[in-house]
Amino acid sequence: MISATEADWTREKYQRFWVPGRKLLKSIRDYQRYHSNGGVIAKVLSKLCVLRYMFWTVISGADIPLNTNIGGGLLIPHPNGIVIHPDVRVGVNCLIHQQVTIGVKRGNSKAPIIAGHVDIGAGAKIIGNITLGDHVRIGANAVVLKDIPNNCTAVGIPAKVIKN
Repeated sequence: MISATEADWTREKYQRFWVPGRKLLKSIRDYQRYHSNGGVIAKVLSKLCVLRYMFWTVISGADIPLNTNIGGGLLIPHPNGIVIHPDVRVGVNCLIHQQVTIGVKRGNSKAPIIAGHVDIGAGAKIIGNITLGDHVRIGANAVVLKDIPNNCTAVGIPAKVIKN
């Protein structure tokens, strides 16, 4: 079983050049590393990372802010249309498919928390001050508005737990 606590960094490595999702993620990770280090060289390198990030954001069609808290081992095989609010916390070894939106409700400043090893199907929407537990699966086009406990599958509009 894939771990919900230990990041599997091999999931983010790419074997060929044209892998937009992994290139975008690498530019985000590099920016965060250089930005937190400080110093003149790190500042210059972080600016270069911003340029790479902008390029891969356009190519991939994803909106994942540079300051988003993303755990290791994230897979975004088809990043087109992925939108993530900057305050969202994504755990380790998660999988996010295309057209997924993870954000806040209007007037609510709290963003979702996604625990470890969560698989989110294409077109799903995760909205509001909610938590998705470890090893959760969200079905395609589901609209999640409530907490989902560990080891559950949720589907539908609004999403309901169908399997523990």
